[in-house]
Amino acid sequence: MSRPVVGILHPGTMGSSMGAALADRVDVICACAGRSPETCERAKADGLRDVGDVDALVAEADIIISVCPPHAAASVAADLLGRGFQGLLVDANAISPANARLIAKRLEGKGASYVDGGVIGPPARQPGTTTLLLSGKDAPRVAELFEGTALEPRVIDDQAGSASALKMAFSAWTKGSTALLAAIRALAEAEGVGDALQAQWQTLLPDLAEGSDRRIAASGVKAWRYIGEMKEIARTFSDRDLPEGFHIAAAEVFQAIADSVEASGGSADSDTLVAALAEKGTARRDR
Repeated sequence: MSRPVVGILHPGTMGSSMGAALADRVDVICACAGRSPETCERAKADGLRDVGDVDALVAEADIIISVCPPHAAASVAADLLGRGFQGLLVDANAISPANARLIAKRLEGKGASYVDGGVIGPPARQPGTTTLLLSGKDAPRVAELFEGTALEPRVIDDQAGSASALKMAFSAWTKGSTALLAAIRALAEAEGVGDALQAQWQTLLPDLAEGSDRRIAASGVKAWRYIGEMKEIARTFSDRDLPEGFHIAAAEVFQAIADSVEASGGSADSDTLVAALAEKGTARRDR
């Protein structure tokens, strides 16, 4: 029996690591047309076979794993349908449960299959660090592919939306609280008590004092991606008649951080990011 063919859309840092987890047990393919040389080299090093473009990937793949910014998840699924995909789509994107259910309905209505997914943790390079949440009737089939790899699968249930719901709830705290920390630091900076706040944290909340710098700095690299994720989380809260404002504000914080990183040429420490956020607040007040 031939090995299944798994396509990765798209082989960025996370997607390529997911492909690498499977490369010794299935045929993993990607489409490098239009991707950067760095991306293509990483995919090759991870054991992914480049088939050229997305049409070729759709023609070969039995299963496609979608890893893209949240705002693009629905359009990627629609594009696959438009290219005639009739296999199984694993939607591993940070989207709201309602969005996942809508995408599932559209795919299944056209004869394709859908598994809702969500990744918790960093790129899957070391066992015990990263979890692939899965839900839907075909979730066990996908989980079986990843059993024993660096990416630990966890089947939630057989309903599309459940994996996304857990991902949204988890990230609402992990990433949302990072945005809150950045906003608090910016407030203290704007009021001239930034050092005093850090000293107070050091006395009563030493883990927070040490962790805020690390968490804010780390968010800078992916802040552009977190903007859409915060909006998806806000939608998730709103769909359950819960306050959405926390994460709408978090999206605004990450937008300011992303703008600062871009202005600095791609890198910035936590103090620089906090200062930029405080400056943005001052500029808004002075309008």
